[in-house]
Amino acid sequence: MLENREGQAVPQVTFHTRQGDNWVDVTTDDIFKDKTVVLFALPGAFTPTCSSTHLPRYNELAPTFASEGVDSVVCLSVNDTFVMNSWAGDQHADNITFIPDGNGEFSEGMGMLVGKNDIGFGKRSWRYSMLVKDGVIEKMFIEDDVPGDPFEVSDADTMLNYINENAALPKRVSLFTKPGCPHCARAKKALADNGYQYEEIVLGDKGVTYSSLVAVTGAGTVPQVFVEGEHIGGADDLEKWLAA
Repeated sequence: MLENREGQAVPQVTFHTRQGDNWVDVTTDDIFKDKTVVLFALPGAFTPTCSSTHLPRYNELAPTFASEGVDSVVCLSVNDTFVMNSWAGDQHADNITFIPDGNGEFSEGMGMLVGKNDIGFGKRSWRYSMLVKDGVIEKMFIEDDVPGDPFEVSDADTMLNYINENAALPKRVSLFTKPGCPHCARAKKALADNGYQYEEIVLGDKGVTYSSLVAVTGAGTVPQVFVEGEHIGGADDLEKWLAA
């Protein structure tokens, strides 16, 4: 039975991390002491739901969490530090602190270490999120103990809504680009100068092709910018939209 541990202190654990070429031990106190932290835990790096939804949205909303007084957003998984570092780079999740619970000690101390032998994972963390203040758990969102990999309540929006249901959400911005494109660089600078975070979809990266560009945008040139699902257009169109 998965236990809600609100009001209790987080487990005292030392995490073995790799930072650059050095091994660096990070303790529970390093992460939580005198801080307000949002932590979300998931079954594994590079797995579908974790990579497509769970992690990206926390990364996207991290600045909003910061504006609400959260010092850091932490992603924890029962993976080794090399896997976690590789996943962080693959996801470009610069707003997230990745913690490798390689031995499962923190997950076990939380009562969240579960067996996933049926899919060859061994022991992994159950999916949950929590708000921790100075090492004490204020709020937990634990996925229901049902078969499979439920993902209903541990998402970033649910946590943000708990912290402040009236928090202003950032606009979702996506743009198609290609390497070496000066107009793409202009569009990215315009977005950054106006305080917009954006998802960059690069032609030639991860199977994204010219055909993908045309199928999604209906255009054959880059950049192509979308804001909240609305197709804005190229760099000139973006600058006009921002000016308006």
